[in-house]
Amino acid sequence: MMAGSMFLDRIAGFVERHGMFRAGQTAGVAVSGGADSVCLLHVLRELAPRWDLRLRVLHLNHNLRGDESRGDCEFVRELADRLGLPLTVREGDFSASTGNLEQAAREARLKFFRERMAAGEVDCVALGHTRSDQAETVLFRFLRGAGTAGLAGIRPVTTDGVVRPLLETDRAEVEDFLRERGIGWREDSSNADPRFARNRIRHRLLPQLIGEWNPGLAETLAQTADWARAEESWWEREVDRLAAGVMVRHGGVVYLRAGAVAGLPLAAGRRVVRRAIEVAKGDLRGVSFAHIGSILELASSPRGHGCALAPGLAVLRSFDWLRFGTPDSMAAGAPYRQPASVPGSLRIPGTNTDVRLELIEKPRTLDGTDCVYNNWMGGLDWQRLSGPLEWRNWQAGDRYRPSGSTGEEKIKTLFQRARVPLWDRRNWPVLLDGPAIVWVRQFGPAAEYEANSGSRWVLAIHDVCVSDEIGIGIERGGV
Repeated sequence: MMAGSMFLDRIAGFVERHGMFRAGQTAGVAVSGGADSVCLLHVLRELAPRWDLRLRVLHLNHNLRGDESRGDCEFVRELADRLGLPLTVREGDFSASTGNLEQAAREARLKFFRERMAAGEVDCVALGHTRSDQAETVLFRFLRGAGTAGLAGIRPVTTDGVVRPLLETDRAEVEDFLRERGIGWREDSSNADPRFARNRIRHRLLPQLIGEWNPGLAETLAQTADWARAEESWWEREVDRLAAGVMVRHGGVVYLRAGAVAGLPLAAGRRVVRRAIEVAKGDLRGVSFAHIGSILELASSPRGHGCALAPGLAVLRSFDWLRFGTPDSMAAGAPYRQPASVPGSLRIPGTNTDVRLELIEKPRTLDGTDCVYNNWMGGLDWQRLSGPLEWRNWQAGDRYRPSGSTGEEKIKTLFQRARVPLWDRRNWPVLLDGPAIVWVRQFGPAAEYEANSGSRWVLAIHDVCVSDEIGIGIERGGV
């Protein structure tokens, strides 16, 4: 064990290398009472003058171990008081938690830390994870089948204000530091409970691998994390660039151009798909190598339609688009039917677009030369309409004779010809004059109702984007 000053200098160097603190900040120090967090608090208290750092102790009492939890809380109170540091305590309640208790406790801690930062009480939160934690995490994720993103392990600094000053320090060094200075800490009995996978890795698997295979395995795994983290940093920028050309987000739904994704090198395609899942779902929890592979197969399939599933996500293929959304977002919208007032508009459900009706006297251009999609959408001869006019969504079996057609056609056939994705069809607007379909979005007016050079009054129909959101499936000629 190196001398205490060298120990502190090494941690200070790690902190500065990663830019963990800015001068004058208030740093929250998460203290559970265990050796790692107690060491962290003492180390930062000694190093604080280097960065003009103010400290506040944060403690979440999980209330999972009865008197032992209460003892931990009291220990932290006394420690903060002895060091003259302010303390914030939050009482946790996990009585209603189901499933993974470890995960629930972790999420509660992170929520607590974020709330303290959002409230302006602290600028960042320091956690006591060590290189030993890093080794356990990398091994745990490897055993679960993680890719390089998972093998990047615990990050020294996160975008949400969490920093980890001890991440290059072994647990043994932490305990030696505390013993040399006569500093006590609390032992958490749950850390020895073999029901938790991480404890089995810490107390059984990792010691066996170190003893029988590689005495320096902890450092090797930490280096693997560092290597993977650098790779991921480069890939983050590259995926941003690739996604800009193939991915579109509209509300809570993400779309990928199937052909473009299928044409990427496999490594890039996998990462773009991962990004789409993360954006649509909010996380990558439960998403496996097999899920990514099935979505890439869907993208490269010669068939223009299909479906792939991942935890909390459904991916649909229609023509050259993949649609990523939660199962709820895939549900068909409720049919709509409403009067069409003139002037007036219809907000197409599930989009950021209005279809607007406007009555025009003797319009200058009726031959279509000035028609621009998303602006002029075709005109109806007002005097041929008997009313009342009504909007509704397209229904299976709908047919009409579009302008320029020699006979009636099914609107479904028009969709297929224009390559309109399945999910855009369900809310597709149709304008009725009594029982007759007189206009269909993108396909224009019915031939027998179309305005011409002799029309005195024309009902003009426009598509108008009413926000900056980006949608797909509404380009001229389909997608």
